[in-house]
Amino acid sequence: MPRANEPGRTVSSRLWDLLFAFDPNNTELTLADLVRRTGMPHATARRLTLELVEAGALERTSDNRFAIGLPLWRLGTLAPRAETLRRAAQPFVEDLYTALRQHVQLAVLQGDQAVIIERLSAVNAVGLTSQIGGQLPLHCSGVGKVLLSHSTPAFIDDVLAGRLRRFTPRTIVDPAELRGQLASCRSTGTVVVKEELSEGAESVATRIVDGRGKVVAALSVVVAAGSIKLQAAVPSLVASGLGLSRSLGWRPGIPIRTS
Repeated sequence: MPRANEPGRTVSSRLWDLLFAFDPNNTELTLADLVRRTGMPHATARRLTLELVEAGALERTSDNRFAIGLPLWRLGTLAPRAETLRRAAQPFVEDLYTALRQHVQLAVLQGDQAVIIERLSAVNAVGLTSQIGGQLPLHCSGVGKVLLSHSTPAFIDDVLAGRLRRFTPRTIVDPAELRGQLASCRSTGTVVVKEELSEGAESVATRIVDGRGKVVAALSVVVAAGSIKLQAAVPSLVASGLGLSRSLGWRPGIPIRTS
């Protein structure tokens, strides 16, 4: 449980704790949920939650739960990094989805996770564990490996030295093996992941580069294991990635650099 009742915690940090208690899999929470997820005393959580409701950051649902309010959602849409990328990526994501009729998703690096900022999904596509706004681990997701492989050596060392969770029997958790895969991804710009994060799901991902040669996002296609040959999706995926990179200012000859 988070130690949100530590002496010296500011009011603003406690408010952030309440807001970040929500995630794509928990969009509506009771006051008891908020107390449990933040570790705050009940009275403190209640007082601050009601202040957030009064400000419009949270709203109360018909069954006395709490949800993110529309004013806060509108503020979130102004985040320049995500919105600029989403607008630029839209035609490429749509074309890739039209061609393959699978999950197509765009993710960026945030902290030590990959955050999905856009996704198009076919109705009958394989089930996924995350939604738009959700987080994916760097060591065993396609977009995560692309983003990790193009990070600084120090950041890669920190991630590989940490706890590498085994999500399925096929999750690669050996640091040496992961380093080899990351090196290959830096060389080719693509990576294939087979049932490492979710059993029954495979993905292929590629990098998105800006005009300075910095990898700013990763684009991937996720399919049911064995439904198609992933290598068959690589040309379309790479073409979309290059097209999006060009729209962000990248040109052949601009060297790819680490963050």
